[in-house]
Amino acid sequence: MSLLAIRGVSKKFLAEGKEMVALQDIDLDIDENEFICFIGPSGCGKTTLLRIIAGLEEATRGTVYLDGMPIGGPGPERGMVFQEYSLFPWRTVIDNIVFGLELRGVPQAERLAQGRQYLKMVGLERFESRYPHELSGGMKQRVAIARALVNHPKALLMDEPFGALDAQTRNTMQSELLRIWQEEKKTVVFVTHSVDEAIYLADRIVIMSARPGRIKDIINIDLERPRSRTSPEVNSIRDRILCDLRSEIVTC
Repeated sequence: MSLLAIRGVSKKFLAEGKEMVALQDIDLDIDENEFICFIGPSGCGKTTLLRIIAGLEEATRGTVYLDGMPIGGPGPERGMVFQEYSLFPWRTVIDNIVFGLELRGVPQAERLAQGRQYLKMVGLERFESRYPHELSGGMKQRVAIARALVNHPKALLMDEPFGALDAQTRNTMQSELLRIWQEEKKTVVFVTHSVDEAIYLADRIVIMSARPGRIKDIINIDLERPRSRTSPEVNSIRDRILCDLRSEIVTC
C-alpha cells in the first residue's frame, strides 16, 4: 500500500465572483521513502495540491489518504517546508527547531536533545544560539528542514524551498537535502519550477498541465545518485520535460 494516495482530488476557488478550477481529477500514489517532484506552469495548482496533502486546505472533491486514512487537517506525520523561511525571529535557532515538540508537551531536556540531533544533521550545531536574522538564506532553510524533521514525520512536503537562493547555494542545498533524505528515509513531495532541480532530486517527476491542473505525464528517473547535471541521459530527460511544458504555456 502506498504511503500517500490521492484519489479524484479537484479544487475550485471563487475569484472576483467567478468560479476557478485550480485542480481537476488528480489521482496518484506516492510510495514510502519515494522522492517525488511536481513541476508545471505557474498557476497549475502544484502548491494547492501540496497544501491539500498537508491538510492546510480542503479539496472541493476527492480525498488524500495517508497510510489508508483520510487526511482531515494538519498533523505531525506531515512536515511542511515553505519557500519563505517562516522562522520566528524572536526565537533562537534551537528554539525554532523544537517549537513543535514544545507544543506537544515534550519535556525540555528531551526536546533539546532531539533538536540538537537534527541541528547537527543539517550542519548548524555551532549556531544553536543564533537568531534568524544572523543566518544566511541557506542556513535559514536548513533550520526549517530540521524543524520539520524533528517531529519525525512520515512525509516531508516542500514548496519551492530553494527558490529564493542563489544558484550556488541552491545546488549545495539540493545535495544536502538528498543526503538527509537518504539518512532519514522519508517520503519527500517537492514542488519546483526548476527542471534541472527536479531531475537532480527526484525518483519520479509529475508534470502538471496548465490550469485546471491535471497530471499530464509522469517520468521515472532511473539514474544513480549523485547525478551528473549535464550527462546525455539527463539532457534527454530535460528535453522531454521542456517539450511537455512548452505545450502547456497558455493564457490562464
